[in-house]
Amino acid sequence: MKSTDVRIKDIAQNYEDHLYRSPIKFGGVALDRVTILNVEMTVETTGGKVARGFGSMPLGNVWAWPTRALTYEQTLGGMKYAASRLLNSYSATGPGHPIDITHELEPQFTSIGTDFSKGHQLADAMPLLATMVSASPFDAALHDAYGKAHGLNCYKTYGPAFVSHDLAHYLGAEFAGEYLDRYVSPEPKPRMPLYHLVGALDPLTDADVTTRLTDGLPNTLGEWIAANGLTHLKIKLNGDDLGWDVSRVIGVNRVAEEAQAQRGVATWFYSLDFNERCQNVAYLVEFLKRLRELAPAGYDRVQYVEQPTARDLKANRQNVMHEAAKLKPVVIDESLIDLESLQLAREMGYTGVAFKACKGQTQTLLLAAAAQKYGLFRCVQDLSCPGASLIHSAGIAAHVPGVAAIECNSRQYCPAANAPWDARFPGVFTIRDGTMNTAILNGPGLGAV
Repeated sequence: MKSTDVRIKDIAQNYEDHLYRSPIKFGGVALDRVTILNVEMTVETTGGKVARGFGSMPLGNVWAWPTRALTYEQTLGGMKYAASRLLNSYSATGPGHPIDITHELEPQFTSIGTDFSKGHQLADAMPLLATMVSASPFDAALHDAYGKAHGLNCYKTYGPAFVSHDLAHYLGAEFAGEYLDRYVSPEPKPRMPLYHLVGALDPLTDADVTTRLTDGLPNTLGEWIAANGLTHLKIKLNGDDLGWDVSRVIGVNRVAEEAQAQRGVATWFYSLDFNERCQNVAYLVEFLKRLRELAPAGYDRVQYVEQPTARDLKANRQNVMHEAAKLKPVVIDESLIDLESLQLAREMGYTGVAFKACKGQTQTLLLAAAAQKYGLFRCVQDLSCPGASLIHSAGIAAHVPGVAAIECNSRQYCPAANAPWDARFPGVFTIRDGTMNTAILNGPGLGAV
């Protein structure tokens, strides 16, 4: 036991509910609301220092628990149940570093979901990913409190002076003698390009606007590009309508070319998100070939493709990505839940990983170390995180080497939840030159509160 280790003294949680400015489509479901879980946690070091941390995360139940058998309220209720169980689990932990405390609790995540599903006789069991999302604000609050207890940004607390075990303890013998401080930067990148989401329901031009919103924010893609100086666009696709998907990217590219020409910008990028809706890899390969034929400049701007097929890799071993990955980097998102899933994805031909703060600070940083060791393409996505959860997500992107850009969807869909934070973090919630001011993300703990 180190004198820097902490014991959890107190935990409190509360929820916020917000309506979206406009709906966003996840896996074929239009979503117009979000529930945010906030966690406050007080810790004390073995040396007697006391600090209070804060963690926050949207409970993205439509994304974390996709099911047609249960209602929105049922899956949200399951994730709230997981949060109540996790509060008790974290309260009962012994002293340690946040990475060790959460790592030791992770085996309970599966049993929490199993208990809820059995107790409610559900047709669809609560997936591990749903419990991970519910756990992420507890883990964030713990890392935040730990950093504050030592007067440091938490990214400066991942070396042997603070952590009791090397990475071999969590990731295997090939990481012997290495610590997380080798794989995360103590200082954030000063600025990062911002990936703007082009949802499947979002208007590209005035002709697509059915009811113009008059809240002062842009309505169309062209307006967003001009207002925010965008150079990175994430395009949501259906994955089950090849003609529509190709036409959508061509349409986005056409609007982007017009808007960028007016700005005098020659270089910009796209990422493509199928939300695991492609039935097989052949769909993706055919999509990419058609896009290259019909809009070669648009194809060249594609930086990577995200999670094209079903998230359960073990049940879909036939969906290998080797052929598609020869064309563009293909990353896993929903599939990435542990080291085993990362290793399986590599075997199946995936060439990159998408990290999310909603899977937990502890696991995200450990898997970021593994991804760097294996030379995988790296990106960070945010589940439309507002407020403190965006600071958390942006911090990961700014401190993990090799991450190309950052996402911030909440400024489009849930700006009301960002309003209390905007003035405190200039250049984070309001974008002007296509980049986020990540230099400011260097405060104590996670730097949000």
